[in-house]
Amino acid sequence: MNWIEVQSGRAQELAAAPSTLPVDGYVWLDLLQEEALADPERLPGAVERLTGVRLFDLHLQDATNPQHPSFFDSTNDYQMLVFRKLSTGGAPPLEERRATAADERRLLQEIVTRPITFFLLDRMLVTVRQGPSKSIDAVRQRLLDARRHGNDPGMGDRSRLPPRPGELMLRMLNVMVDRYLELREPLSDRLDRWQRDLLDPRRPFSNWSALLEARMELRKLENLCEGQYDALTEMRDEYLEQTPEASVSDAYLVRLSDVMEHIQRVLHHARRLETSVESAVQLHFSANSHLTNTVVRKLTAIAAIFAPLTLITGVFGMNFRHMPLLDDLDGFWITAGAMATVAIVMLLYFWARRILERPRAPRTPRWMRWLR
Repeated sequence: MNWIEVQSGRAQELAAAPSTLPVDGYVWLDLLQEEALADPERLPGAVERLTGVRLFDLHLQDATNPQHPSFFDSTNDYQMLVFRKLSTGGAPPLEERRATAADERRLLQEIVTRPITFFLLDRMLVTVRQGPSKSIDAVRQRLLDARRHGNDPGMGDRSRLPPRPGELMLRMLNVMVDRYLELREPLSDRLDRWQRDLLDPRRPFSNWSALLEARMELRKLENLCEGQYDALTEMRDEYLEQTPEASVSDAYLVRLSDVMEHIQRVLHHARRLETSVESAVQLHFSANSHLTNTVVRKLTAIAAIFAPLTLITGVFGMNFRHMPLLDDLDGFWITAGAMATVAIVMLLYFWARRILERPRAPRTPRWMRWLR
């Protein structure tokens, strides 16, 4: 359980729970789900002692549920937001292969998420999370660094502390959503490589299991972003209902809309990748069907060329005593010439109709042509 007090342009980490709330600031309480489950009365007791507000038991159960989806709810005294954040580094890559150190960054990892619950009160913010969080640690470090760089003009907006608990929550959400944007590079690189493999005619594509898992991860990311966007939409609508003047000009609403716009970017990117993969798969099967049709067409043309030749040999193979050209000394050569003439005429016909036309292939290296 970590306490941070923000007031008068400064933030400091407290060794223990404060006795009262600051007059011109607020406090941030950050604790793990394991701590909340070990002592169920610790969190609601601390909140009630400082603010006089009692957290509902159902909301506390939602805060300690590791499988809870993104969700928003509010009461007359506080707001609760459950937001599923990205958890990187603990999942194995979807495609096990030997890779160099440069390729390890681009291995497609399985998307694993963990919920983090925000309890937003007037002058207090409570976060309940599962395990360590790089986003929470980054925001905490930024708050503490802002105290040291408060008089540095080169820091700009980065040195300004959030004046309200709601803006601090939006900064955390913004950092969490930006971590989803980091998935764009490995997702795009891996799927682009699979698209090239799908459309490569020289070697058949066989890594269908990894491709299927990647599509499942994209669908998981899409569903996750939709749940996050719906929860933030309900939060924004309630804020507009409570403060009608916020629609004109309000920094909190601007930050909230910015976080929602980032979620939309991740959602649109996931949908574009899924559409491109589906298009590549369809092109792959279309190319295979076209290749099969080309082979069948050539085999049909060859069978059509040899069909009259087979007919002629079959006719002269009949066991009749008297047949034309059987007793002629030049009968064999006449028959062979007729068969060659029929074959050449049909070959020229198929060639003119582009049935036996050979597609243009990429230029082959000289050493490969020599081996052939």
